[in-house]
Formats: sequence, structure tokens, C-alpha cells
Amino acid sequence: MDNTNNNYCVIMSGGIGSRFWPFSREARPKQFLDFFGTGRSLLQMTVDRFKKILPVENIFIVTNNEYAGMVAEALPELSPNQILLEPMRRNTAPCIAFATYHINSFNPNANIVVAPSDHLILKENEFLSIIEKSLAFVEKHDTLLTLGIRPSRPETGYGYIQMSEEKLDGITKVKVFTEKPNIELAKVFYESEEFLWNSGIFIWNNKTILKAFRDHLPEITNRFDIGKDAFGTDKEKAFIDENFPFCPNISIDYGIMEKASNVYVQAADFGWSDLGTWGSLYEISDKDQDANASLISESMFFDSSENIVTLPTGKLAVIQGLEGYIVAEADGVLLVCKKDEEQRIKQFVTDVKLKYGEKYI
Repeated sequence: MDNTNNNYCVIMSGGIGSRFWPFSREARPKQFLDFFGTGRSLLQMTVDRFKKILPVENIFIVTNNEYAGMVAEALPELSPNQILLEPMRRNTAPCIAFATYHINSFNPNANIVVAPSDHLILKENEFLSIIEKSLAFVEKHDTLLTLGIRPSRPETGYGYIQMSEEKLDGITKVKVFTEKPNIELAKVFYESEEFLWNSGIFIWNNKTILKAFRDHLPEITNRFDIGKDAFGTDKEKAFIDENFPFCPNISIDYGIMEKASNVYVQAADFGWSDLGTWGSLYEISDKDQDANASLISESMFFDSSENIVTLPTGKLAVIQGLEGYIVAEADGVLLVCKKDEEQRIKQFVTDVKLKYGEKYI
């Protein structure tokens, strides 16, 4: 029996991507950008990927009101009711609840994969094979499944998942979720081989995730249940605009995955990168003999190593004497920042906003 029509995808695409400033801006955040000069943005690449295993009408985008036009322009193959609009940002749990209630209004038996819009997947066929197996698994079992990536290094930028000994149909039960560790702990996690990186990709059946929301985040379901008949109708937008802002600002990891007892993880290796930072982009970029990476624009390096440079098309950067720097120019802003201090970019953005207002944000 082909259950493809019961399989859905929810792509979360409402973030600002402030850690990629000045390339990523509030008016055009990173998911709408073509990082690699391929002609496709991260969001378009994500949809292209899932279209290979799902009917296009089963793909939903959750984004912010202000990005409605950009999503529609980027993805003309989607109908307006496949673009779910949040009136404000409230983190991943309310975002996922919104999409769950929407899909539940017309298919309570749906199996859903939830994915961010800004991940890079290098081994696409392996990824899609794992997704198909995972959707079949959650159709049979009342489990909350996540994909865990086998660590390739001690990494402090990702959350971790500790695996237990218990298995169900070959899938491992989660022992505990762990937040981003310091470097000493990251080394312990890496060497133990008991831990996986938390990819932020989730798979479950609609009924299972709804029960988890009711058990662990009733402050969301109590509010959404009042207007559950509005979902999937022309009253949905007004209901969400009125009620969504009252949802707690909480991630699905904190709100549900760390608390639920039916969480499983599928260990995987499909060339995954969470493009959350300049450092993560540098890791997966082609580099010259001195480990310099240049994106989109032309660059020449002298006495320089381990830099990442991106300027608008048609511009040339000549870099001398820099080691381990980010050099990024976009829309009137030039950023020169040490790569290992990129966590300060958020503070730079705040300070720029204080001094110059919204002009460069």
C-alpha cells in the first residue's frame, strides 16, 4: 500500500539569521539567499529535496507574516494555503503546533517530517532514504523520532543526543538530550561514541505529536483547541493572529523532546550541515591551499590563511596578512571579524541598531 499521500513535510522558515549579518538581513534573511551561486536559495533547495519523495501539495512552509511575499515568489508551485503565516516569532514549539493543527484539520492520520529551511544536505539520496524509512516507522509506532548525526569532531555549536541501549525495530531510544557543551565536554561526548549531534529534524505521526503537546505544553493546546474548527478554513489566519502571540516562546526541544518518554533517534550520516554560522559555512566550503574560502565573489590572498570571504557578484577582494577572519560585504555594510569570535556578531548588530537605527539591519 502506498502511503505517500499520508506523508507531509513542514519547513520552518521564519528566522532572521542574524549570525550571518550583513549577508542575512531582516528584510531578506538567510533562507532566501543563494549562498553558493547555484541560482537556488536554501529554502528552495529544501523544497526541491522533499519534492522528490512527497507530493508538492503535501509540503507546508511556516514563516513570518513579513516574508509571505518572498516565500510565494520563491516557491510559485505552492498554493497560498501551503504558506502558514506567524504574526510574530515564538520559537519552534508554537510554529510546529500551528502546522500540526493545520494539517490535522484535513488529515488526522498524517505522518510529518519537520525540517528547518537552512540546512545543507550533501548526500541527498541517503537523506531521502532515511526520511522515507522514518515516516514508515512513525506510522507504525507512537514515537517522536529525530535524526541524529554521527559527530565528526568535538563541536560546541550543536546540541547532543545520548543514545540508550534500547531499540525498537532497529531504531534507538533516546537516553537524554544535552545542550551545547563546552569543549572539554564535547571531547568526552565525541570519544564516548554514545552521543549524536541533534540535527533539528523531526518525524512523527500527527496524533502522537498532538498528544505530546497536550501532555507537555497544554498552554499551547488549550488556546489552539478553542479555535480548532478555524484551522483549515478562511478563519484560520484571524484566529492565529489573535492567539499565536500568547503562546510561550519555547523550542520543541525544551518543550517536548527533553520531557517525553517516547523519543527515539535514527543515527545518520548524510553530509549534514546546520548553516547557522559563518564557521559552519566555512567548514563545508571549497578552500585553496592555504585554507581560504571564497564565496560568490572573486578573491586574491597574500600571506593569508583560513579566511572566509564573500562579496557581491562582480567584486574582487584582495586580502593580505589575515588569518582566520570573516570578510563579508552586502548592501552597504562591510564586516571584518575574527572567525573564532563570530558569536559577537549578534552584539555588533545590536550596537549598529542603537547607533544607526534600522538602516543597516
